[in-house]
Amino acid sequence: MNTLDFSRINTVVIKVGSSLVTNGGNGVDMAMLQQWAKQIAVLKQRGIFVVFVSSGAIAEGVKRLGWQKRPKALNELQAAAAVGQMGLAQAYEAVFSPLGIQTAQILLTHEDLRHRTRYLNARTTVRTLLEKGVLPVINENDTVTIDEIKLGDNDTLGALVTNLIEADALIILTDQNGLYDSDPRRNPQAQLIHRIAANHPDLEDMAGGAGSSIGTGGMLTKVRAAKRAAVSGAATWVASGKAENILLRLLAGETAGTLFTPDATRLNARKQWLVGQIQLSGSLNIDAGAAQALIKRNSSLLPIGCTAVTGRFERGALVAVLDDHGTEIARGLINYNSREVEKLLRQPSSQIERLLGYVAEEELIHRDNMVLRRGKDEKSE
Repeated sequence: MNTLDFSRINTVVIKVGSSLVTNGGNGVDMAMLQQWAKQIAVLKQRGIFVVFVSSGAIAEGVKRLGWQKRPKALNELQAAAAVGQMGLAQAYEAVFSPLGIQTAQILLTHEDLRHRTRYLNARTTVRTLLEKGVLPVINENDTVTIDEIKLGDNDTLGALVTNLIEADALIILTDQNGLYDSDPRRNPQAQLIHRIAANHPDLEDMAGGAGSSIGTGGMLTKVRAAKRAAVSGAATWVASGKAENILLRLLAGETAGTLFTPDATRLNARKQWLVGQIQLSGSLNIDAGAAQALIKRNSSLLPIGCTAVTGRFERGALVAVLDDHGTEIARGLINYNSREVEKLLRQPSSQIERLLGYVAEEELIHRDNMVLRRGKDEKSE
C-alpha cells in the first residue's frame, strides 16, 4: 500500500500523548481536547469510524494528588492512574457530549491482547461500539498492570488496537512535528521526513532516544508502533497534535508530519494477532532440518525436529520457535503443554499416543497457527 488512497480510509485509530493531553503535566488541557473533538465529529459525519487512544491518566493523577513529579514506585504510579482516569473520563465526556458523541472508556492490559479469547472479546466490544456510533476511548489499565505485563507505552497500545480492529490508519499525535533524518535538537540542519516506508531498514536508527519526562514514549516507540501497525496493512502518521485541524488535514492527503507507508500485504486476523504479541510464554529449539521445513515449505512444526523446550506453559500458549543459533524464526500457538513437549522432543508423531496416552494433534504447532519472522521485520508466509 505504498500508494495510499485517502478516500478509502474507513477506520482510524488516533493516539494522543501525555504531554499533549495534560499540557506538559499541568492538568487536562480542555482547549486541546475540544480541538480534537471538533475534528473527530467532522470525521464521524463523513462516515469514518474513530477509536481514540489516550495517554495522560498518570500525569493527571500526579497533578490531582499534588505531587511535584511523576513517581517511580509502582504502587504510586497505579494510585496516580486510578485518580487520573476519573479526570480523563470526565474530560472526554465533557468535550464530546455537546457534539452529540457518546463515549465509552475501555481499559486494557497486555493480557487482554495476549489471550486469544480475551483478544476476540475486546475486538467484538470495540466493533460493537463503533457500529452503535459510540467513540471508544482506550487506555492501558495502569491501575493493575505490573512490569511483567505492562504494555510500556501507548504508542504500542495504539498499534495493537489498530491491528485488533484492522483499522486502515493510525495517527499518533505528539509534541513533535514528525520523524527527522537526524536529531533536530543536535543538528539544526535536520530535515523532516514527510513519507517513508514502515519497513525501512534505517528507521529505528533515525528515531533516536527517549521522549519527555511526562510520558514513557519517544520517537523510537512511535517508529516501532508504525512498523507494528504496518503488519496489518495500516498506514501511520506521526504529527504535531497542536497543529490546527491536523486530523482533517492528514486525512485529506495534505503533507504534514511523517507518513509511514505499509507493505501491500495484509495478514489474516489470526496471524495479525500472533505477530502483534510482545510477550511469549516459552520457546522451542529446533534443528536445522525443521527450520528449513518451516521457512522453505511453510510446514507445521513436528516434535521430531524439536531439541529443547524453555519455560512453563499450557496448551494454547504463544511460544517462540528458535533455530539452532537461538534466533527466533517463528512464533505460534502450541498444541501441548511444556511438560508434554519435554516428553515428545525428537520423537516422531506416531509415538505421541504411546508417550502421552492420547493425541491432541500430530503437530506441536500447526502452520495455520504460526507466523514466520524475518530479522527485525516481521513477515508471514
